[in-house]
Amino acid sequence: MGMDLGALALRYTGMSLSVSDYDSIVAMNIFVALLCGCIVFGHLLEGNRWVNESTTALVMGLITGGVILLVTNGVNSRILVFSEDIFFIYLLPPIIFNAGFQVKKKQFFRNFATITLFGAVGTLISFVIITLGSMGLFSKLDVDPLQLGDYLAIGAIFSATDSVCTLQVLNQDETPLLYSLVFGEGVVNDATSVVLFNAIQNIDLDHFDAFVLLQLIGKFLYLLFTSTVLGVAVGLLSAYTIKKLYFARHSTDREVAIMMLMAYLSYMLSMLLDLSGILTVFFCGIVMSHYTWHNVTESSRVTTKHTFATLSFIAELFLFLYVGMDALDIEKWRLASSSPKKPIALSAIILGLVMVGRAAFVFPLSFISNLSKKEARLKISLRQQVIIWWAGLMRGAVSIALAYNKFTTSGHTAVRVNAIMITSTVIVVLFSTMVFGLLTKPLINLLIPPRPINAADGSSQSFLDPLLSSLLGSDLDIGQYPPQTNLQLLLTIQTRSVHRVWRKFDDRFMRPMFGGRGFVPFVPGSPVERSTHGPGLGSLGTVTEADDHS
Repeated sequence: MGMDLGALALRYTGMSLSVSDYDSIVAMNIFVALLCGCIVFGHLLEGNRWVNESTTALVMGLITGGVILLVTNGVNSRILVFSEDIFFIYLLPPIIFNAGFQVKKKQFFRNFATITLFGAVGTLISFVIITLGSMGLFSKLDVDPLQLGDYLAIGAIFSATDSVCTLQVLNQDETPLLYSLVFGEGVVNDATSVVLFNAIQNIDLDHFDAFVLLQLIGKFLYLLFTSTVLGVAVGLLSAYTIKKLYFARHSTDREVAIMMLMAYLSYMLSMLLDLSGILTVFFCGIVMSHYTWHNVTESSRVTTKHTFATLSFIAELFLFLYVGMDALDIEKWRLASSSPKKPIALSAIILGLVMVGRAAFVFPLSFISNLSKKEARLKISLRQQVIIWWAGLMRGAVSIALAYNKFTTSGHTAVRVNAIMITSTVIVVLFSTMVFGLLTKPLINLLIPPRPINAADGSSQSFLDPLLSSLLGSDLDIGQYPPQTNLQLLLTIQTRSVHRVWRKFDDRFMRPMFGGRGFVPFVPGSPVERSTHGPGLGSLGTVTEADDHS
């Protein structure tokens, strides 16, 4: 009953369907219905915030896999066969692009040093600990010998975090610093892990020595730099094209289409050049939200923002639903071991190494970060450090995709050790997402008790916040903090010299050329014209822009 995702392009013979085509359509109908069910149940459970759609998708995948096992008499547990090409070409780009496109740039770049410290340096520390730990401990479980490249890949695979559960529980209005650090570290961590994984795949590790180590470091830095530059370049090209050609004079559909296609083009160009597509598309998303998004009409802004978010949401659900079904794949379990003890023991070791790896950098790097901050309220408290540590314990989409890429071919493997690694990865993702995810809310409420919400607080953020946010940009922080906190932020936070220099350079050279907030092209009769030149809103926008530049 398992259908290959790579073969779902239906082949019609006259007006009738072949048997394989019909089976493919049935499989896709079931899968789409399950996705709808995940959304519905996730919505019903959202009030308690104990679980998210990812956890719901995993549970529904497990239930569906069990039903399929019963129907097929234990032969199969899936209706689709995983293809890593499908994931890396179609599912991963919208997830990563949306992370960059929706990022709160003010908070992200204000805490950029700390985020980079956690996301890049911390990931490398975690990678080293997981790699060395697996080399020392896996042999005690009588696992078939792994090559050095396999151990390094395992380190990269399990260094990739998934902080979705923590972000859904955290309140960015009450804990803006913590939310920014968890979110920022998550996206930089994913990018770093994939770049590291790609660097390992491209290096000959048969004769490992100091020269090969230098090659690995050089390849990592090369991919990091070139992928970032390519993403920024494509993002700026899209901004310049839309600013100069004024697509909205004829059709807003065209400017929406060019934004979506150029975002995808950045990823495919990176893959074509053997760079890191995940890093390229992430920075392309940041640049597009800073420049391109402000050059389109209001209706196009709303459309693109929700389209990117929706595509990312569906792609993540798709993957977690599949993982739930694949967890009951009898073929891999039989190949891995005669009993589930070995994969479970291996998963326990990996989880232990993940926890040690997180602790080895979160607390020391938080101490280093706090040394550079003068004000106590800008420092990362011990409770916040515990939450940051906890947020990075969960594993998700990127870990699954990298594991399938390394240890399977089109979702299948005939090698025992590869089957063990796949089943262990699935166990780690299931356990960390479901168990750690369920414990996230009580842990955060224990460490940071929620503040009671006043009716006055709610009324003070009533109708002006959404209006200003929609008119003036996705990275606008109005309503992100209570009013008094906004005022404190404006009065007390010292703007760092690097940030000040960048703002001056951006205002003087970049925005006049590529557009952006305050440099939106004048299109007669467009929603942008009405929003920027309409009565009563011009002065309001001016005040907000001044706030943003402060």
